[in-house]
Amino acid sequence: MIKLYEGGAYLVNGTDIIEDGANQEESLRSKTGSVVSKEEAAKNTIAYNILKAHNTSGNMDKLQIKFDKLTSHDITFVGIIQTARASGLEKFPIPYVLTNCHNSLCAVGGTINEDDHMFGLTCAKKYGGVYVPPHQAVIHQYAREMLAECGAMILGSDSHTRYGALGTMAVGEGGGELVKQLLSQTYDVKMPEVVGIYLDGKPEPGVGPQDVALAIIGAVFANGYVKNKVMEFVGPGVDSLSADYRIGIDVMTTETTCLSSIWKTDSRIKEFYDIHGRVDDYKELAPGDIAYYDGMVYVDLSKVKPMIAMPFHPSNTYTIEELNANLMDILEDCEKRALVSLDGKVDFTLKDKVRDGKLYVDQGIIAGCAGGGFENICAAADILRGASIGSDEFTLSVYPASTPIYMELAKNGKLADLIATGAIVKTAFCGPCFGAGDTPAHNAFSIRHSTRNFPNREGSKVQNGQISSVALMDARSIAATAANKGYLTAATDLEVNFSNPKYFFDRTIYENRIYNGVGKADPSVEIKFGPNIKDWPAMVALTDNLILKVASVIHDPVTTTDELIPSGETSSYRSNPLGLAEFTLSRKDPEYVGRAKEIQAVEKVREEGKCMGEAYPEMRNIMHIIKETFPETSRDNTGVGSTIFAVKPGDGSAREQAASCQKVLGGWANVAKEYATKRYRSNLINWGMLPFLMPEEYEFEVDDYIFIPDIAKCVRDKNDDIKAYVVNKEMKELTFHLGDLTDDEREIILKGCLINYNRR
Repeated sequence: MIKLYEGGAYLVNGTDIIEDGANQEESLRSKTGSVVSKEEAAKNTIAYNILKAHNTSGNMDKLQIKFDKLTSHDITFVGIIQTARASGLEKFPIPYVLTNCHNSLCAVGGTINEDDHMFGLTCAKKYGGVYVPPHQAVIHQYAREMLAECGAMILGSDSHTRYGALGTMAVGEGGGELVKQLLSQTYDVKMPEVVGIYLDGKPEPGVGPQDVALAIIGAVFANGYVKNKVMEFVGPGVDSLSADYRIGIDVMTTETTCLSSIWKTDSRIKEFYDIHGRVDDYKELAPGDIAYYDGMVYVDLSKVKPMIAMPFHPSNTYTIEELNANLMDILEDCEKRALVSLDGKVDFTLKDKVRDGKLYVDQGIIAGCAGGGFENICAAADILRGASIGSDEFTLSVYPASTPIYMELAKNGKLADLIATGAIVKTAFCGPCFGAGDTPAHNAFSIRHSTRNFPNREGSKVQNGQISSVALMDARSIAATAANKGYLTAATDLEVNFSNPKYFFDRTIYENRIYNGVGKADPSVEIKFGPNIKDWPAMVALTDNLILKVASVIHDPVTTTDELIPSGETSSYRSNPLGLAEFTLSRKDPEYVGRAKEIQAVEKVREEGKCMGEAYPEMRNIMHIIKETFPETSRDNTGVGSTIFAVKPGDGSAREQAASCQKVLGGWANVAKEYATKRYRSNLINWGMLPFLMPEEYEFEVDDYIFIPDIAKCVRDKNDDIKAYVVNKEMKELTFHLGDLTDDEREIILKGCLINYNRR
């Protein structure tokens, strides 16, 4: 079904793969009559040419990208605009779309969600942006319908910013990177490797885009095959897929930890742009006659079967057939994973869901940027037509991704078909994807065509003794399960006549409701600030030396951003940096906030010029031990802050708050074996936090002190090896690394954060 090539590969005429090896030159000459170097052939990828067109550095090894458009939603745009305002923002220099699809439910925390929306609307007026009101469209569907262009680049403050199927290279990053674009700065990154995703064959009826995506994720996540690389979809199999189908695969590329994605385009993508009244935004994209890829993934679409990603990660994949055949063994494996993910805080089992040898599901959800597409919902309606979801525990909710999709479902009758089954059809909303809607009951099991199934992301709270769990599936198999009254069923097990209705897009819905202020900035507009919207606290520059106290130690193989700062109900507090920080690591390490505040209090005493040792006697002992080796150390040149150790932090969401919450609590660094994503590491840097790497083995413990002498000089001088010392009765030497940093990133760290950097 899926093959990963061990090395790179040439793609000839878009169809023939010639992999690296002893006979590659002979094969190339046989196919093309010539031999082209890897370096030259790499310039023939679609990705290379889009990046070249947007690079301002003049050096394709070290890119400085300026994007064409920006997009954010209502749990990120307040912090981004507040940061940009503090840095001198006057107007949005490029189109910036503010959607309101995450905190759409204005019921949590009083008025604060709607206060954020009014902040967004007034900022769109003042700075010249686009404002999409709640329930109109989820962020990525609006971008597909109204923003994507073949050959363009879009930067979004949401990790699932992926429009590659429409010929747009899109990147999801933390808010700091959008702030840079708003200030006419650049997105700086080394030229990423490009991996070809060669699609062959055609999916069988009942197999949907989520099935293909999960199969790919299962093959490439754990081994990091595409980590921080660009996935370029090519091959004859692309031609067999509709635009909606390609979009459904593409949005899930985020879960592979790739940097971005791009697809070849054709008449089906041209038709998409025609339907949406934007024919001029289409152009054909294809790799050159001889293109070289740094890796190649071969996917036989005809052999993909209905898939399921069991708790607690999108890469924990099985075919539904395999799960049903090995039910108790796989459920046993889920329990073992739960012991790691949930730290044994609650009893977790799915074995009680087995009834007469079949797995019973409590809830089905089809929603958001992955599941809420027109074709997914129509296929689900076809499967469910004339059926009933039953009157037991099982429930089904469907969220069309935009009001134009919702209206077309009403016009073509699919909406009525769904409602007649007992399903509930709701408005465009991202909540089910991150725990702000449809939270299941305790011990319930939910199947969802959404993007993630991390622990507690469905809304349960381990710290309160609650646990439910999510498996990811395609809308078609979710509908088949619903038609079977909640018993897990693959769509291919049913005989279905798929109607495949044509889609008609009605843009008047948007014209009547969406504020478009691009090019019409009005400085006279007063921004509306709700009482929860707070400024970022002041942050000091990096000191000559640094004392870090370990406030949390996480040994999980991967730590998600949901564990660093929970999603769900905390989303409403993301306009209040100090208020949100109270939730940091609350589901993973509830004692973290208190520990971080204790060491932050020491730093505040230092900043006031007082004696740290008098206020905190423990610091007198630590300073005494340090001074024995480094006598020049003093409160005047040595900052004090907290750090966390995690094996591989930062998988998942782009939300900058995973880093900024640590910063406002006095965090000055992370220590890790590696970082799960570039975007999390960038968030640390933009908030002035040192992204330390520590390859050597050392078992940190909570409350360990780490002394790093001359850290500012090390950053300034681009030192690779940074000496650090664990301070106990003696000094245990370790070596940290910072990895590649641009000159601007070093300056941001030295200044203390991006805001300080831009105030220079």
